[in-house]
Amino acid sequence: MIEDKSIRNAHRVALRRAAHQLWDNPRVFEDPVALQIIGREGAAELQGRGTPDSDTGRYLRAFLMAGSCFAEEHLATAVKRGVKQYVVLGAGLDTFACRNPFEDLHVFEVDYPATQAWKRNLLEAGGIFVPATLTFAPVDFERDTLSAGLASVGFQANEPAFFSWVGVTPYLAEETVLGTLRWIAAACKQNGVAFDYAVPRESLNIFNRTTFDALAARVAADGEPFGGFFDPEKLSRELQRMGFQHIEDLGGKEINSRYFSERSDGLLVRGVLGRLICARG
Repeated sequence: MIEDKSIRNAHRVALRRAAHQLWDNPRVFEDPVALQIIGREGAAELQGRGTPDSDTGRYLRAFLMAGSCFAEEHLATAVKRGVKQYVVLGAGLDTFACRNPFEDLHVFEVDYPATQAWKRNLLEAGGIFVPATLTFAPVDFERDTLSAGLASVGFQANEPAFFSWVGVTPYLAEETVLGTLRWIAAACKQNGVAFDYAVPRESLNIFNRTTFDALAARVAADGEPFGGFFDPEKLSRELQRMGFQHIEDLGGKEINSRYFSERSDGLLVRGVLGRLICARG
């Protein structure tokens, strides 16, 4: 059941990434492989809609594109510092490994075994080249730990790495998220991680609570209810206690200013529910 949810969520994310390539101009996030990996059925699903998403769909797409940009920008900075390992947690149909411009960077994709088998089939069906710098790390989170799953495929835990975790943490329990972050921080003090998170409902005003409730109902109906929430200040202090020294945390205003300024098509992040954060040693 969990793996089925993982596949459904990965499919929705991939469709939004592909839709951005088709519907939004100018594009915030360039991903030519996104249209290939969704295959004929995915393309037909997008074309069958006739028109772009509703306002809510557009806001979700904007946040996803901003998160992808944010993570890969910080990855590029990490590579300049000498990082040669990149771990994509909950990779789904992420395509970075097939677009990887850094010849010395090894990419490890972590996800459920069934999700990765499904992805491999889509890559093959789409004729998408899988580089030698990509390693799949199948992890059944009900039985295996992240550290064991990565170690089994050659990840060097004592060497610096950068992790991305986009579109996943809002659906996980708070302690699950914190436990993973503690492991990242403890494995190597030079590690970094970029992820998104949701703030608690009680911290929102009446207008934003209405938006929250509508979104929460939508994702719950899709079988992926929200899990943990984090107060930005408390999360920052917790990350510092773990050993992360450099933290960048963006709210809705900062995200829109960085990625969606001076647009006329309405593509932007709405509200203050979701945030983007990067922490490194």
